[in-house]
Amino acid sequence: MSRTPAPTPVHWKLVVDAADPHTQADFWAGALHYAVEDNSALIERLLAAGALPGAAAVEFHGRPAFRDLIAVRHPEDPFDADSGTGLGRRLLFQRVPEAKTVKNRLHLDLHPGAGRRADEVERLRALGASVLREVREPSGEWVVMADPEGNEFCVH
Repeated sequence: MSRTPAPTPVHWKLVVDAADPHTQADFWAGALHYAVEDNSALIERLLAAGALPGAAAVEFHGRPAFRDLIAVRHPEDPFDADSGTGLGRRLLFQRVPEAKTVKNRLHLDLHPGAGRRADEVERLRALGASVLREVREPSGEWVVMADPEGNEFCVH
């Protein structure tokens, strides 16, 4: 009897539309204690080969970066050393022309740990987030916040 191999889990990333992907990457890297991906070696190779126009790259933190997208990744997750691309938990910010206009259909919940919510909210405010409201319900308490571009997230 032959056994069908178990399916391999699907690799994924969360993609967030942004007016300024680099500012969003800095905010979320700070918020989550993630690392901003360094794709500079890949970008330099693409530019040298003529496969990427110069206008598609910008300088970010002293190194070349893609103009319209940048990601942050969990610092302990693996990444492709050749491209700098994360192979685990990551958020990718992509430039879009339109501003956010409605409530998120998907959001992140941050869980800083018991008794640390107030300090975490203040830390996130210092990074550029704003408090939208504090929620107290029989099911629990949390703070609804917005990142610098207005994307909602919660701190539990």
